[in-house]
Amino acid sequence: MLVYGDAEHTVTVGTKQAAIESTLPEIHSMPPGIARHGTLVTAFVGTAELVQGLIDAEFHELGVDTGSIVHRTGMECLSLLACAVDHSWRSGFQEVALPKEFLGKLLSFDPSWTIHTKQAEGYAFYALYPENYLEAARASGLGADTQVIGIRSIGTGLSALVAAAIGAPPPFTLRPAGHPFRREVKADPGLARKLANQATSFAIVDEGPGLSGSSFGAVADWLEEAGVQRQRIHFFPSHEGTLGPQASTRHRERWRQAPRHVRTMDDLLLGGSPPHCLAAWVEDLVGPLDGPLEDVSGGGWRRRRYADKTNWPPSNVQQERRKFLARANGASWFVKFAGLGETGARKLRMAHHLHEAGFAPDVAGWRHGFLVQSWLEDARGLDQTTFDRDGLIGQVGAYLGFRARYYPAVGQPGASMGELRHMAVYNAQQALGDDAGGSLDRSLPPSDSLEGKVRRVWSDNRMHAWEWLVSGKRLAKADALDHSASHDLVGHQDIAWDIAGASIELELSGSETARLFAIVERESGHPVSPELLVFLRPCYCAFHMGAYLMAANAIEGEEEVRLRRAADRYGRLLRHESLGPVLRP
Repeated sequence: MLVYGDAEHTVTVGTKQAAIESTLPEIHSMPPGIARHGTLVTAFVGTAELVQGLIDAEFHELGVDTGSIVHRTGMECLSLLACAVDHSWRSGFQEVALPKEFLGKLLSFDPSWTIHTKQAEGYAFYALYPENYLEAARASGLGADTQVIGIRSIGTGLSALVAAAIGAPPPFTLRPAGHPFRREVKADPGLARKLANQATSFAIVDEGPGLSGSSFGAVADWLEEAGVQRQRIHFFPSHEGTLGPQASTRHRERWRQAPRHVRTMDDLLLGGSPPHCLAAWVEDLVGPLDGPLEDVSGGGWRRRRYADKTNWPPSNVQQERRKFLARANGASWFVKFAGLGETGARKLRMAHHLHEAGFAPDVAGWRHGFLVQSWLEDARGLDQTTFDRDGLIGQVGAYLGFRARYYPAVGQPGASMGELRHMAVYNAQQALGDDAGGSLDRSLPPSDSLEGKVRRVWSDNRMHAWEWLVSGKRLAKADALDHSASHDLVGHQDIAWDIAGASIELELSGSETARLFAIVERESGHPVSPELLVFLRPCYCAFHMGAYLMAANAIEGEEEVRLRRAADRYGRLLRHESLGPVLRP
């Protein structure tokens, strides 16, 4: 199945420098506390993306990693901020020590250069905290004579944190390349031997490992081939698990034997004490909690919305963000990981805007990655209750029109019409057979003529019935902040993608879809192509069919049944003749 993507952002160095520099006065002016620490981490995440982009640009130009001036200066710059994050964390957020030389190093790079950066998935989606690596490094027993090696992308910043915590010099980073399951290091000849002669121990730092752990393995292979004894190599992963099923025998054996140093988010934020715990951060926004946080991650939120487990909607539990319920002064709050750095700050701004416009629950604020919103205790999803159809179409149309008007996504990544078309045909072939794939290929129009009709916005991408909450006479949109900036291949799309989604998920008739279409055009102030809507409906079904099938293949039991049932529904819709033209009224 084609489901996931790996979007790159193309920016100038100057743009990144300006964004990072703009946070520094804010950090200096803020009072001590978790909010200031979070802003410091925002600067750190942005700097890590900049340095990663600079080093990767050089790597792509030369074909190898080198100990260049750009590489050294970038890691020195990043390490200064890593030390500041460490100092803030250890002082209980009371002290911030931003070295004066940081800004000079940051601005030393040519602002006219163009670089390609990638959003660090761990920071954005999986509650991977920089402080995890500070604590893991401090507990590792490693010292200043350690050579720390980061694996780009996210390992760029994580390695600087490990080095800061143990007092080691700024790290070196590598970009293992090649087949995802058989990565290889491409670096200057002799570089590994030079590093081997300078250090007592080696620390390899990255998130993961995933299906193969081949990036970790490639760097360790590179060191061993240069004469580094295996027992001198330490790993800093993001979880305590073993290598995935695609790992080589050599890598699997070494992983079992090697020292691995891990602190998980649960260790750090749920098992810690104030001020280093999530409960304290939530209290900073809503006041003293009435009791412990309730973990509703991995689909656990359904326990609070459904009286009968047999009615639960499907959930890709392995991909869900961390979520908790908090209660303070009799009010209930939904505490969801929204992302570190600018990712989370942007979602906070959007959450306030959507609430003020009457489309989403109230928001208390954002604290170092977690967004705190009102939890509507009496609400039920549209899959459990009814709502006046005219009112439903009016509210959905107003909501989508609002997004299309206020959230343009110029320059943001999203699948092209050609990529969506290829995905739809491929997924149909894989799930429904060659005949179904061939039939879809013949029925879908060419994508070239449609690309010019696309106006990309921060589309919702989650129009399912259970995402619409009925509370009294009010209809609110849940989960409205994340999905067009997720790591799937869809990304930011024309608002027609959400119109297609609403027509399918809310089972709108042809006339209801036409009315929705007209409302969105009116509220957005922009035309929407009916040809684009016709094209996107089967693409929408093919994508969700593939996503649910992939999720089902990774799990067993009741959840697998729910996921396969959902995939079957999208498969039937994809086959159905009703996915035909939807015309303007």
